[in-house]
Amino acid sequence: MTGIGPVEPVNSAETGDSYDVIGADAPRLTDRLAGRWNGLPRRARQGLLTATAATATAIGALVLTPGGDPAPTFPPRPVPWPANVTTWHYSGLAAPLNSARTSGRYRFAVSVDHGPPVTLTVTGAAFPGLRARVVPEPAFTVHAGTPRRITVEISVSNCSGLPLNPGLSFLDVTLRNTRAIQRHSFIFGRAYSRDLSTLLKNACEPPTTTPGPRPTGSAGSQHAD
Repeated sequence: MTGIGPVEPVNSAETGDSYDVIGADAPRLTDRLAGRWNGLPRRARQGLLTATAATATAIGALVLTPGGDPAPTFPPRPVPWPANVTTWHYSGLAAPLNSARTSGRYRFAVSVDHGPPVTLTVTGAAFPGLRARVVPEPAFTVHAGTPRRITVEISVSNCSGLPLNPGLSFLDVTLRNTRAIQRHSFIFGRAYSRDLSTLLKNACEPPTTTPGPRPTGSAGSQHAD
């Protein structure tokens, strides 16, 4: 029959011998620390307690300080409507207007305040009898912070109903960015209206007639001298 007998106690009083205990653990860390703590003088234990409390207070202050909070985050700025950030300025004639021509070229400076690039196309010049286009390319793109100078050619296609002295002249423009496509009219002041009026008068104003040579002789004569 196999087996083990009863475990003999260590340092048994009956046998007087010492036995190795198989699988016994070494003294635990807490037991060792407690033993060392109890062995310290009273003043040393009080000093350690004070230092530990001060350290815990400092760590708590660092954790709760406002400077330790993460920086607030803000939602991204929405993409603006293209017409709200695009500005046109009239710069003057690209070339003197010729009385024999029915078209003229006008210079503008176009800028975008902020946001993504804006692509523009000029589609009209306020009145049905006028045609307008950007030369040499009909569509152009303007980037924020970088103004672009363009030339618009305006041609008279029909004089019927055109005012020779337009008060407020404007351009019809299509604008496009990553948010939307818009149709918008940009109104300009007196300088552009004056230059456009010169074109309209050259193309549509009737020529001034000069009186013919007067016949000679008396009114009752049947033959001219």
